Amino acid sequence: MTDFERWRELWKELNCKTNADEVFRVLVTCYSEPHRAYHTLDHIRHSLNEFESVQHLAVRGKEIELAIWFHDAVYKPVAKDNEERSARLAEQFLLEAEVPATIVESVSKLILATKHVNIPHEPDARLLVDIDLSTLGAPEEIFDEYEKNIRFEYKHVPWLFYKRKRAALLTSFLSRPNIYLTEEFRDRCEAQARRNLARSLARLRA
Repeated sequence: MTDFERWRELWKELNCKTNADEVFRVLVTCYSEPHRAYHTLDHIRHSLNEFESVQHLAVRGKEIELAIWFHDAVYKPVAKDNEERSARLAEQFLLEAEVPATIVESVSKLILATKHVNIPHEPDARLLVDIDLSTLGAPEEIFDEYEKNIRFEYKHVPWLFYKRKRAALLTSFLSRPNIYLTEEFRDRCEAQARRNLARSLARLRA
């Protein structure tokens, strides 16, 4: 199934009243911005594939799927309100499509959970957060490509400043009792994620 077919099917299942094609074009434009290397359609595609493997754990799967599509729609490196702006974009399109307000609110909250500032308590938010962080537990070569792409997105940031901030972020993940919040992802990704983060920190501190 192509990205568009997957999107159109979701839009149809939610009985959205607006044109799926137009919303999809906006999302593709967002995820194709030239300053992106990691936060692209590849990341969305990877996240959707991860979700497919764990959707049996979801309470409201369609809302998680919508949140995946929109969660990085607005992405400006260094900006601190990307998730908030992405949530507002989702709200705008979903309200125009006459999606029930309860679903709109749920999707917005799920997107905000991907800020990774606070550990969420809601099962669907915990599942989405794990999906979003799944690359941390990927095989070494995939993780290293991820690190390279993140640095590209922050290439305008001086190296000394970047490596200090990046090391602080990676250390914050390593300091958690568990990086992943669901048993499914802990079993599959936790050990590899800790190895990857430790290697990355060693490089940053070298």
